[in-house]
Amino acid sequence: MKQSIFEILENVRLVPGVFRMKLKGDTSAITAPGQFVNIQLDGMFLRRPISVCDVQGDVLTIIYKVVGKGTEAMSKMEGGKLDILTGLGNGYDLSAAGEKPVLLGGGVGVPPMYLLAKKLVEAGKVPTVILGFNKQEEIFYEEEFKALGCKVYVTTVDGSYGIKGFVTDALREVAYTHFFTCGPEPMLKAVYRASTTSGQMSFEERMGCGFGACVGCSCETLTGYKRICKDGPVMRKEEIKWAD
Repeated sequence: MKQSIFEILENVRLVPGVFRMKLKGDTSAITAPGQFVNIQLDGMFLRRPISVCDVQGDVLTIIYKVVGKGTEAMSKMEGGKLDILTGLGNGYDLSAAGEKPVLLGGGVGVPPMYLLAKKLVEAGKVPTVILGFNKQEEIFYEEEFKALGCKVYVTTVDGSYGIKGFVTDALREVAYTHFFTCGPEPMLKAVYRASTTSGQMSFEERMGCGFGACVGCSCETLTGYKRICKDGPVMRKEEIKWAD
């Protein structure tokens, strides 16, 4: 973990309610796709955890959805600087990917899949990517994944674009050796039940400190209690214990 000051280079709207911010600063603590950063905002006690979408040299890219006062304030920023904790969380283990990895991202669970796809491509394992949204107006980053050489499926709940239904509907059409996923818990649970291989799932959770000190984001797993912010957010399929 490292605390650094980042300069805001870009803050643009991708689709309604979803923004991409590019920041310049010390990215050396970010070592694996799936990690997140924690952003300090003026006048707000708790930092805001946001997943890492991409890192290129000293430029960090994050994509966030406006869901409250913190992200609403972020969406209005034009230039300036931010105090950010970087290198948080464990990230994905690429060594388990096998020859045919599949990546499933739902909504704002899509961004961390982008850096993961880049790293897999660099390792010579071009993944299949499945992106899930509610409707066509919410779709982002389809072309960016295609530009990496990935085969991309897009699903929409209302059928306005791509495959009608959920990411699991597209998963049935794919041959894969290992899955990586990030999204809301109902989606993760559906992928868990539909998947036929081992995999890794990134969980979203409200956090206090973001680095394991407050234990506010602890959850029970089959291997004991773990902190989503430090022992996660990525967990193996085999260790997950669902509440029901």
